[in-house]
Amino acid sequence: MVQQNSKSFSDWLVISDIDGTLNNKIRKLPQRNFDAIRSFIEEFDGNFTLASGRSVTTMRKHYERLNLTVPAVILNGAGIYDFQNEKMLRYVSIGQAGQNIVRQVLKHFPMIEIMIVANDKNYLLNSHIFAPVMSGADELSTSAYKDFDEVPKEEWGKVIFLGMPAFITVLRKYLSRFDGKGVSFVSSSVSSFEMLAADTNKGEAALKVAEIIGVDSSKTAAIGDYFNDYELLRHVALPACCGQAPKGMKEIAKLVTCHCNQGAVADLLEYIEQNY
Repeated sequence: MVQQNSKSFSDWLVISDIDGTLNNKIRKLPQRNFDAIRSFIEEFDGNFTLASGRSVTTMRKHYERLNLTVPAVILNGAGIYDFQNEKMLRYVSIGQAGQNIVRQVLKHFPMIEIMIVANDKNYLLNSHIFAPVMSGADELSTSAYKDFDEVPKEEWGKVIFLGMPAFITVLRKYLSRFDGKGVSFVSSSVSSFEMLAADTNKGEAALKVAEIIGVDSSKTAAIGDYFNDYELLRHVALPACCGQAPKGMKEIAKLVTCHCNQGAVADLLEYIEQNY
């Protein structure tokens, strides 16, 4: 056991994805991760927080369970929320450009399932199989619509296109024509593809959090497990990915940890404590 205050990581910021990273494959927090995070914060005075596609509401229980104090990244970078002062420090709306793209997608793929995450609300279009499951997991206030024009247009943080993997592959090819035209895209699973405002991602938001708390970018670390964490890893000084991450993630990681079921976040924190 390292003695308290034998080292200080007060000038470090470590950021973790939640599902498949902080939590295991059945969305449970391994005790090893919990213990390592508390030690990093309490014994080493380190800064630790979370980055996720979740909203304020669904992030809160994970944030409070760990008794964190650093602002968190939500909606894959569209928002930065300060739970200590209950204040949104930044929120990037997808805007008219993204809404116009959704309208065009519906013309070409009229049965595509769509979930629109607007701060702490979900709007569903063509909700059949995938959208209700994902929305239910988020535990957010949800409204379903059949007509695009009926959907409220304020504060769209991100849009999630949902369907069978083969269908999402076709959709991704279609959406490539819009990349850089006021929006950006990220793959979050084989059955989902997400759209955010241009230059909005977990990585850019992570560095903004570092700036807010006064941590230099050279002492930032992050860990994730899938391509929606790619920009998070690409922006920090010490990128790490879980053992089950796809090859493309491992290629940009400086540290490949154990599988998320075994405590991947603990591997990263222990690596920092031993090597810096």
